[in-house]
Amino acid sequence: MKMKKNIKDKMGNRRILITGGAGFIGSHVVRLFLNKYPDYKIYNLDALTYAGNLENLKDVENAPNYNFLKADINNAQEIENLFEKYRFDSVIHLAAESHVDRSITDPLAFMKTNVIGTMNLLNAAKKIWDGNWEDKLFYHISTDEVYGTLGKTGLFTEETSYDPNSPYSASKASSDHFVRAYGETYGLPYIISNCSNNYGPNQFPEKLIPLFINNIVEKKALPVYGDGKYTRDWLYVIDHAIAIDLAFHKGEIKETYNIGGFNEWQNIDLIQLLCEIMDKKLGRSQGESAKLITFVKDRPGHDKRYAIDATKINKSLGWKPSVTFEEGLELTVDWYLDNEEWLKNVTSGAYKDYYKTQYSD
Repeated sequence: MKMKKNIKDKMGNRRILITGGAGFIGSHVVRLFLNKYPDYKIYNLDALTYAGNLENLKDVENAPNYNFLKADINNAQEIENLFEKYRFDSVIHLAAESHVDRSITDPLAFMKTNVIGTMNLLNAAKKIWDGNWEDKLFYHISTDEVYGTLGKTGLFTEETSYDPNSPYSASKASSDHFVRAYGETYGLPYIISNCSNNYGPNQFPEKLIPLFINNIVEKKALPVYGDGKYTRDWLYVIDHAIAIDLAFHKGEIKETYNIGGFNEWQNIDLIQLLCEIMDKKLGRSQGESAKLITFVKDRPGHDKRYAIDATKINKSLGWKPSVTFEEGLELTVDWYLDNEEWLKNVTSGAYKDYYKTQYSD
């Protein structure tokens, strides 16, 4: 028998810890919860590493229900102290190392943050909640990459076996398993969701879409791995935040929800579309930006295709994407072109060194 969670019936004055709330997806979740639930106290915990940026939340940083906590989930004692001090009743866990290329270069960093960091949060929640599970929830945000790769047909469902192929996906798969283990062993109430590739405003420009928007603006090469025919399912980040809100409030304890955009694109087709949109927005002749496409050596263990079956969350919680990919991509391009200062700030310093190392011949 499934355990219903009281959280959806007793929303009251919740105290929610959102980890990684200054990052790309996290900032959109923080903003949604702050604006939609003014009676909630929202605690944004972020270590402010290269991808964490408080500028992502400047529009809500003075909200009366907002609290920022600069802390590192790798520091077990610090995390336990924060649970003790603020008495969080829920966790929405987004903090993670998330870039596959970086995981190939430094897999140990991904193990530390994604596995040990998650366990530190689980241990703190278990200790402070101390078996009093009523109105408690540990919501763990994961990725479709834990399922491995697909052939030309088929979709990832919540029953698909795990088969990770990169250090990043292996670390996320491990953290998923630990969350489930704490639920089965100790009774910790949890929900897990696995999402497809996110895109939208505020994404750090190591990921494909913001990287290529920036390169097109600066007329730099557009580095495409292999033959460019890798296929991904793309999800607009604001739609993902809405799905997280629904799963948090209406989802069932110990359930997993796959969140996808019903939206598969081969990389090369996506890039061609982006080039067309950018040429139009920048007043360039059609085809000018496409000339920047440069095929580069493929990365090791590159998964050929991801595609999520999001039927479960659609039928059980009523969620579906609100925009088509074409609409979402245009909104995304407009945001980056309107926020050039944000882009300049995040592409300075250490990121330039990483970029040079990653994409040089």
